[in-house]
Amino acid sequence: MPELPEVETVRRALTPVMTGATITKADIRRPNLRWDLAPDLAARLEGQNIVDVTRRAKIIQVWLAQDVMLIHLGMSGSIRISDHAPNGRAHDHIEWQVSQEGVKHWITFNDPRRFGYVDILRRADHDSHPSLAALGPEPLSDAFSEAYLEDKLQGKTVPIKSFLLDQRQIAGLGNIYVCEALFRAGISPRRRADTVIGKRARRLLPSIRDVLEAAIAQGGTSLRDHRQPDGKLGYFVQSLDVYGREGAPCHRCATPIKAIRQSGRSSFYCPLCQR
Repeated sequence: MPELPEVETVRRALTPVMTGATITKADIRRPNLRWDLAPDLAARLEGQNIVDVTRRAKIIQVWLAQDVMLIHLGMSGSIRISDHAPNGRAHDHIEWQVSQEGVKHWITFNDPRRFGYVDILRRADHDSHPSLAALGPEPLSDAFSEAYLEDKLQGKTVPIKSFLLDQRQIAGLGNIYVCEALFRAGISPRRRADTVIGKRARRLLPSIRDVLEAAIAQGGTSLRDHRQPDGKLGYFVQSLDVYGREGAPCHRCATPIKAIRQSGRSSFYCPLCQR
């Protein structure tokens, strides 16, 4: 599933193409993805000027004058940007044509598994949308502070890995980058969350930020489905220390990387470096 760095990479590619542009056409090629699409989606979009493109957690937000369009890539979704009308590919479900000072671009949402969604709502209803209402702070924001982290960790008896994946605590973190951040912080994914205090908590916060910023700089991680909007791969896969490396030697100590199942997901870690 695309995580925060992959979605942020897409947002950064969309911003110069969409911000200030007008949506001249919206081609909706099926009535539903994860959920039914708004039946008036095309009508509400066509002719609208785009004010801004932002991200909240793993959701791209396209701000219009009165409305906001939400785009979630789901498990296999991707966005392509083209400067000419593209030939339709399998699973190209939605296509927007945008124009800015006479320059046209075509933006295509492709989602083979259809776990993603596109929704539109009034700006005034934004904060109450089910996908947004209960989200914790952004991990790259000032709101995600050492004091916030230590406060939220108190009394949490779940494994620290499960705590970090809880979107109500921190928005946007996913399996790949939680595994990598815990390795950088030297914390086992099995450790109980309320024991990550003091020095451990102080190591964890910058580790989360560092791994996210590094992944964004490299265009995210391409394992199976993710590509950047220009078609390029995300190269952070070459920088992974533990994720997907079960049995391979740890980059620090050469101990074989282990993998366990936690809450239905694989956790990768070094049993020597992470305590």
